[in-house]
Amino acid sequence: MNAAVRLPGRFSRHALLIATAAVPLTGWAAHAVTLHKRLAATRKDPLTGLLRRDAYTARARRLLARHGDNTTVIMIDADRFKQINDSLGHAAGDAVLAAFGTRLTAWAGPRAAAGRLGGDEFAVVLELAADRRELRLEQLVRMLHTPVTLDDGRTIDVAASVGAAAPDVLGTRDLTALQRAADTALYDGKHSGRAVLATKETATVPSINGRRAGRPGTAAWGRAA
Repeated sequence: MNAAVRLPGRFSRHALLIATAAVPLTGWAAHAVTLHKRLAATRKDPLTGLLRRDAYTARARRLLARHGDNTTVIMIDADRFKQINDSLGHAAGDAVLAAFGTRLTAWAGPRAAAGRLGGDEFAVVLELAADRRELRLEQLVRMLHTPVTLDDGRTIDVAASVGAAAPDVLGTRDLTALQRAADTALYDGKHSGRAVLATKETATVPSINGRRAGRPGTAAWGRAA
């Protein structure tokens, strides 16, 4: 007789993996599926479907280690997002974030690391060689500037600022350094409607906790990174 499986109310990732592996392949398939779904839910942001920060970081570092100079790190900020929330409500803001998550997933593909870092900030790391960067980044900007249609039929004009950094340009595969440079490039092109690729000069701009010094919200964030 099979003993009843008792599972704790809250699951750690490690506990979920152990429990899933212990479930027999026959007779308990439904339980295994449920456990896998709960494990996936701990890795993904429920609103956008993108990876949470920790899961994104782990996958991004693997991609950088594996593909090196053929990768690109991209930072994205939704433009005027607070204005959308204030004027149309948080439900509309959530719809915009969900739409951005869907668009980033479609653009980056299943092998990329696409994450929501918090609020209206996103990041993508993917295999993208130098000869395709400009065209693909232009495509991304167009996708993120396509109006979002709400459930009630209203449309919202949206936009996003995009900054990118590449190991072959900056001479490093360090994710933190590349994100810092991409964020600085994003800030340089804020509200311009174009993606900006970081240069070696971009990487020398002072930063605070990985964000460009002088960017809103960095004044009280502590010492420079």
